[in-house]
Order: sequence, then structure tokens, then C-alpha cells
Amino acid sequence: PQTLKESDIIKEIAKINVPEFEPKQGVKIAVTDEDANQGETSGGDTSGLSKNLPKPEAVKGVKLEAVEFEKDDDLHMDYVTACSNLRASNYNIPLADKHKTKLIAGKIIPAIATTTSMVTGFICLELLKLVQRKPVDRFKNGFVNLALPFFGFSEPIAPPSREYLDSEWNLWSRFEVDGKSMTLEQFLEHFQEKHKLEVTMISCGVAIVYSLFSPKNKIAERMPMTMAELATNVANVQLSENQRYLWFEICANDEDGEEVDAPSVRLAVR
Repeated sequence: PQTLKESDIIKEIAKINVPEFEPKQGVKIAVTDEDANQGETSGGDTSGLSKNLPKPEAVKGVKLEAVEFEKDDDLHMDYVTACSNLRASNYNIPLADKHKTKLIAGKIIPAIATTTSMVTGFICLELLKLVQRKPVDRFKNGFVNLALPFFGFSEPIAPPSREYLDSEWNLWSRFEVDGKSMTLEQFLEHFQEKHKLEVTMISCGVAIVYSLFSPKNKIAERMPMTMAELATNVANVQLSENQRYLWFEICANDEDGEEVDAPSVRLAVR
């Protein structure tokens, strides 16, 4: 229905069977800010998200009905207050009570109904093209000024690409390396054998962890170290328990000794 009563929601909630809580094993609870920083994750694999979406046939016949927001409706304000406070807590923004939320919501209705909804709609259209793997000339950049009004669209320009042997790289390219226990020596051999590249420098974060021009004793000391050890011990990068990848930047030469503008390296550590 387009409008719900509080009693309707309570009735539906009563039907939900909540399983008994069982704490997970091996979970570490952050007590200090340092513990919390170590628990942060970097990157993440989102390739499996689409598999969790319902099949088209499962939602066939489902019809959504738009509900017009009304700031004087207690049910609407309860929902907006709860959602806005959840988002505020994620970004350490001070929470707002229902009364303050109602005052704010009354002022931003015109923005929600115009600019925000328009931009959201345009973004969703571009996301649909991305999911459908449309060619780049089907995408659009939008330039909008509602005060004039002016709506202008242009085709985005593909990122510049460069060729190296049988590969073509652009701004979004990266090397994917399975380096769970890969040492620095193996890392250098990997690029030499697979990509015909002589790596002359490796950086992680703001620190240089390897350079061809470093003293020989320092190079010899770091060769048997794993890439994860170089990141944590040399670059002082905090590697959390759940972190799956490390990022490295490399400088490299081709077989003729010419410098190659190589992509970044995403190294899997777990």
C-alpha cells in the first residue's frame, strides 16, 4: 500500500523469525583507535555481488509504487530520522533528533525534488550502460543548469592507451599478481619472465622498498623478504587481518633499456 500504519509494520515484524545470536569465533574487537585502524580493510573483490542479486524471473510482476514524502507524517519522519542518523554515524556527523530532522527536511524538499533526483537518475542510466557493457560512445557526460535551464550532453573520451608487446594499457590498467608468499627476488623474476620488464624501482605508499641503485648489501638483505614484509617493515604499511591486497608502483625498462610507463601492481597477499 502507498501508506502504512504503525500497526501494519508491527504486525509484519511479528512474523519475522530472528535466529538466536551465536558469536563468531576469532573476531577481534577494537578497543583503541590503533586497533580500529588495523582493522580497516583496503580494496575488496566485488565480482561476486551480482551473483547475490535475485533472478529476473523471481521479481517478475513486482510493481513498485512511489510514495510522496510528507514531513508531517510521523511514519515518514521516523524512517528519514533513522536512515539519516545511520548515515551520520558512518561519517561521524552529529546525530539529529526527530524534531531537528523535520526542520531540515522541510528546507531541502525542493533540492530533493529537482537537482538530487535528476543527478541520481542520470547516474543510474550510466550504470545500466556499464552493466550492459555498452561501448564508450554510448555513455554521456551531462552538464546541467536548472536556473537557465540548460541541459547539455557530450560523449566521454576514452583514456589514452599505450601498447607494450602484446598488451595495451591505460589509466585503469593494473598488474594482478598472486603474491601470498612471493619474495622480492621472485617479484623481480615474475616481471622479467612474464612481461619482459626489468623492474628498477618499487614503491609502496610513500616509501621506496627497492631500487636498482641502492647499496648492494641493502638489496641482498631485502631479496629474500616477502612483498608483505617489505610493505610492513620498510614502508610501515599497516596490514590488517582482513586485508587481501597490497598496491605497489614500479619503474621498469624494456629489453632495450628504454623506460616503460607501467601500470600499478595489485598484489594478493591472502
